[in-house]
Amino acid sequence: MPELPEVESVVRSLMPHVLGAHVTDVELIRRESLQKDSLPLSQLLGLRIVQILRRGKLILFGLEEHTAEKRFLVVHLRMTGALLCHPAMTPKGSHTRCIFHLKKEDTSLSLFFDDIRCFGTLFLATEAMLKSWKFYAELGPEPLETPLALFLARVEQRKSATIKAALLDQKVLAGLGNIYVDESLFLASIHPERTVASLSRDEKKLLLTSIKRILKKAIKGCGTSFRNYQDANGQAGAFQNELAVYGRDKKPCIRCKTPLQKIRVCGRGTVFCPRCQH
Repeated sequence: MPELPEVESVVRSLMPHVLGAHVTDVELIRRESLQKDSLPLSQLLGLRIVQILRRGKLILFGLEEHTAEKRFLVVHLRMTGALLCHPAMTPKGSHTRCIFHLKKEDTSLSLFFDDIRCFGTLFLATEAMLKSWKFYAELGPEPLETPLALFLARVEQRKSATIKAALLDQKVLAGLGNIYVDESLFLASIHPERTVASLSRDEKKLLLTSIKRILKKAIKGCGTSFRNYQDANGQAGAFQNELAVYGRDKKPCIRCKTPLQKIRVCGRGTVFCPRCQH
């Protein structure tokens, strides 16, 4: 958490505020939030934000080229990270780890990187550094853009794994996490402990369709808000109101009314319907 729909919602909410803005100053409050191999954030000064992209669960700010190599500021929110737009001169909060001071036309604003648990990271990199970053280089394809043949090839690399473990693997598909894996498996009527090898081609096809359907609905609902997730405007998501299994242990299945069960699969709490999912 946040997963693909939440990160996508953050990116979309950031665009009208910061796209085209120049970086006028940076306050790095918690130095440990900056990856060790990052370029100094001082190299952001004077650069203009010309792109805001999502790759898996990463947010990438593409910066105007003033040198031979384009630079990217990569933000990994991880468990509790948040990017929030505030008016200029807004005081930092108790969980603020970095502040980017921006100017867009005649308006000054501040972009706060807040992180309660301090697992999130900032990484300023050239394009070459980004491509050589192992985590980034090994990311799987984007689920919403993945054709069936590519999905089959990717997931079948984890034949002996449970299907849940395979879907959580960012090398298989980029951006899925506990919430949307559980929801997708329920929609496809697949038990989370099934091995990849045990699934038929039709079941895998249905699963990919289910993943895309769930992600599209979650993005439309601006993501799922549990605990602290919010977009750049401080708005919570609404998809938690449509969850079929995640967070609903012991509650009745929305299909068959059987009480949902919670188990641990690959170390993660997993909720499923023992009757509908097989």
